[in-house]
Amino acid sequence: MTNALFAPLHLGEIDLPNRIVMAPMTRRRAAAGKLATALMAQYYAQRASAGLIISESIEVDPLSGLAAPTRPGLFNATQQQGWRAVTDAVHAAGGRIFAQLSHMGRGAHSSQLEAGGRVVGPSPIAATGSIYTANGPLPYEVPHALTEDEMGTVVAQYGEAARLAREAGFDGVELHGANGYLIDQFLRDASNQRDDRYGGSAERRARFLLDVIAAAKTHWPSQRIGVRVSPTNNFQGMSDSDPVSHYGLIAALLDLEGLAYLHVVEPAIQPESLPQVAPVIRQAFSGLLILAGKYDLHSAQAAIAEGRAELVAFGEPFLANPDLPERFKRGAPLNPADKATFYTQGERGYSDYPFLAD
Repeated sequence: MTNALFAPLHLGEIDLPNRIVMAPMTRRRAAAGKLATALMAQYYAQRASAGLIISESIEVDPLSGLAAPTRPGLFNATQQQGWRAVTDAVHAAGGRIFAQLSHMGRGAHSSQLEAGGRVVGPSPIAATGSIYTANGPLPYEVPHALTEDEMGTVVAQYGEAARLAREAGFDGVELHGANGYLIDQFLRDASNQRDDRYGGSAERRARFLLDVIAAAKTHWPSQRIGVRVSPTNNFQGMSDSDPVSHYGLIAALLDLEGLAYLHVVEPAIQPESLPQVAPVIRQAFSGLLILAGKYDLHSAQAAIAEGRAELVAFGEPFLANPDLPERFKRGAPLNPADKATFYTQGERGYSDYPFLAD
């Protein structure tokens, strides 16, 4: 068990030196034009000892809001060139990195969108809570329910972002179907109450994700495509009436796609009020499974040793400890994360966390 996290693993044709994944974490350090920067390249390269890095959420929608430029995008050649500097730096440091592709859907706000953009979702159901805007916190808006033709446009945006990710030198792509983003909104029945072929049963609600996977497959082999889901995360009012049954069916559908992995967000210690879905997904999905959600060294080792997953993703510990695998291996203390700098600008709380050697 003590060596479980440090055993090598084949991720398709990619050789991973360990089972420690850097989880996708929004950090809001992009430059105007939603461009990846040299500072971002430094940040990711510092963490290249991860078995796999999954990038922060990268927007695929060209109208997603240059009024909020600190969230990076991947929908034009200039952005692709910016990400190329990031992937080159990671590869030079010996690492591997997937691009997480996302669309905010109903999680956006009209004040943040480019001219012609609008808040969209599977159904006209607003997220709960409020969103921070230039005018302060405002309630989430009721989204426009996408028509099937409009969904085709969004699917094409994912496909174009997948193409640009390959041109940018990423090792693969992860489709963000978790945490209240657009794919997640389609998957769960509290946000998707459509009565067409994209709503109703779990199989129909999964159709949008399957369309996005098909678009990504025009540019990547299936073993370079991962999917992230969060069956019980209630962020922005997300919920599902029967996540155990529904995500068992969704996982079975994804198992047919030959994916690189399925990435499941479910806390290591799930609250008693929520069902455990990961074990059902484990049975339905025969490929590699990544677990994420407040894991520490001990719980991650146990998850892999017991066959509950092949890899474990770490968020805040990797944010604050660029050499996390080495610290885990030595049993060394971890740097605490400075929450006040999670979404600020500059290197403080970003690229200035010390290594053990420091």
